[in-house]
Amino acid sequence: MTATPPQSPYFLLSYPSPHVLLVTINREKQRNAINTRAHWDAEAIFNWFNDEPSLRVAIVTGKGSKAFCAGQDLIEQSTNAAAADGNTEEKLPLPPGGFMGVSRRRGKKPIIAAVNGFALGGGFEICLNCDMVIASPTATFGLPEAQVGLYAAAGGLARIARISGLQIASEIAMTTRKLTAAEAARYLLINRVSKTPESVVDEAVAVARNIAEMSSPDSIVVTRHGIREAWDGLGGVEDATDRTHRLYAERLFAGENYEIGVRAFATKTKPVWVPSKL
Repeated sequence: MTATPPQSPYFLLSYPSPHVLLVTINREKQRNAINTRAHWDAEAIFNWFNDEPSLRVAIVTGKGSKAFCAGQDLIEQSTNAAAADGNTEEKLPLPPGGFMGVSRRRGKKPIIAAVNGFALGGGFEICLNCDMVIASPTATFGLPEAQVGLYAAAGGLARIARISGLQIASEIAMTTRKLTAAEAARYLLINRVSKTPESVVDEAVAVARNIAEMSSPDSIVVTRHGIREAWDGLGGVEDATDRTHRLYAERLFAGENYEIGVRAFATKTKPVWVPSKL
C-alpha cells in the first residue's frame, strides 16, 4: 500500500483477497448503528480506498449475525437535538459522502454490501448506493424514519424510487414496511440472496475477487462512471455516454492496462494488471 489506512474504533479493516478491502462496522452492541464520529471516520476510510492504487473493490458488512446497520445512533441524535438549540450542523452530522460516507458517495471504485442482518434507515441507504448488494436469507430492509419524526435524508428516497418505482418506494417509506431479502431481490433492490446466512461475506468476496482479478482496473473505473452518469447525471442516455467518453476514453486507450488486456487476449494468457492511473 502507498498510504497507511485510517484507524477507527468503529470499523474493522481487513483484506480477504488481493486488491479487496473489507470494512466491518464494529458496533455490534449498538446494532451497528452509526454515530457522528463514525460517519466521518468512514468518510476518511473510503476516501483513502478511492486513492489507494493497490485496492480495487471494497465490501461493507456488519459485525455479528443480527445487524448489518440499524441506521443512525438515535440515542446520540436525541442528545444532539436537545443540545443543538437550532444548530443544524448538530442535527445533520453527515459528511459529503452521506451516511457512513457511502449513501451519497460517487467515488471511482465499486463497493459491495454484504448484508448480514437487518439494514434499516441509513443502513438501507448505504445499500441503495452500493454498486452491488448480496444479502443473507435472514436480512431485512426498511426505512423507519417516519416513526421517529425523521425522513430518509441520506439519498435513500430518490434512489429507492428510481430502482423500484413510485408505488413501492412510497409504501416502504410511508408505511415503514420491512422487506425480506427475497422481497428486496424481487424489487431489484439487491443482486442476490446468499446460500446461507454464514456465507454472505464469502459470496461477496467471490464477486469482488472476480472484479479485481478478471477486469482491468482502468476499465472498472470507466465502466462504473458510465453507469453512474446514467444513474445520477442529467440528460438522456446519449448525454451520459458522451460525458464518460469525454472524460475517460482517450486516457483509457493510452493506458498500460489497455495494452495488457488486448495482448493477453491475443496470446491467450491471463492479464496481470497494473494499478489504475485514471
